[in-house]
Amino acid sequence: MKIGIVGEIHPDGYKIFEEKNIEFFVTHNTDENSLKNELTDVDGIVIRTAELNENILSSSTKLKIVARHGVGYDNVDTAYLDRNKIALAITGKANATSVSEHVMTMMLCLTKNIFESDKLVKLGKFKEKRNLPNFFELYNKNILILGFGRIGRTLSKRCLGFEMKVYVHDPFVSDQEIKDLNCIPINKEEGFKIADYISIHLPLNSETKNLITFEQFKIFKSNLILINTARGGIINEDALCDALKNKKIFGAGIDVFEKEPPIENHKLFSLSNTLLTPHNAALTLECRKRMSVESCENVFNFLTKSKNLNKNNIINLNIIS
Repeated sequence: MKIGIVGEIHPDGYKIFEEKNIEFFVTHNTDENSLKNELTDVDGIVIRTAELNENILSSSTKLKIVARHGVGYDNVDTAYLDRNKIALAITGKANATSVSEHVMTMMLCLTKNIFESDKLVKLGKFKEKRNLPNFFELYNKNILILGFGRIGRTLSKRCLGFEMKVYVHDPFVSDQEIKDLNCIPINKEEGFKIADYISIHLPLNSETKNLITFEQFKIFKSNLILINTARGGIINEDALCDALKNKKIFGAGIDVFEKEPPIENHKLFSLSNTLLTPHNAALTLECRKRMSVESCENVFNFLTKSKNLNKNNIINLNIIS
């Protein structure tokens, strides 16, 4: 058994293989030709953000499982995996806390104008606090959570702790299940009309690409704070820039971009009503440890047919069974 790890992960994950005397290697070279050569004889791959296309995967003739170090898997050719009955695993339990805390941080910083207040004090303008723009409470505000998987549910608990009204749109989750978690199911379009906050927790695919674009910004409330920690491309960046520049919404917290890294002098960079982070919502130390361990456990447990395999982490279980 041989495992290829593409991209550095926390050393806690390596211990899974070391303790079982399983051969593994780490490669930092994500060039397509390099990966084709290095991954030729592996049984499993742990992958971070590098692309695994058909050209690379087809050279791995012994491959049985690809494990994502995270939840999203748009960097992996899933059609090829399905056709060849190769398992695709994610770290389903690992990042919900870190991402939901990141969302709360963005909401609070933007709502309270934290950075403007900080700047005022540091510039020696303490007594000019009356000149700061209005800032607000989270209490009793409406948040619409798009996508009610592990992250959406973890976020909902924190919002309820702030006594917010939590609305949820997820066509794959029953209304009763949403209600059982003290949230309110709502049609997406109706949610767009009443939301003071929107937080996106959806995969990027043909149905979600440009889910929010110019038409949606016409119906949002002017005090809306829009948060995206899911995937770039779900919000149309041209439409977002236009809405922020023309004060059609109050602000936006963006952790993900259509192109990563974003281009220099991106239009969002010059706007004062944004909070931008480098796709690191899930990269707290605790979360990096959990993702590392869980991704390596997924590979080991699958390959050894262990009863400890978390089948909920296998995306295409119905195809490979």
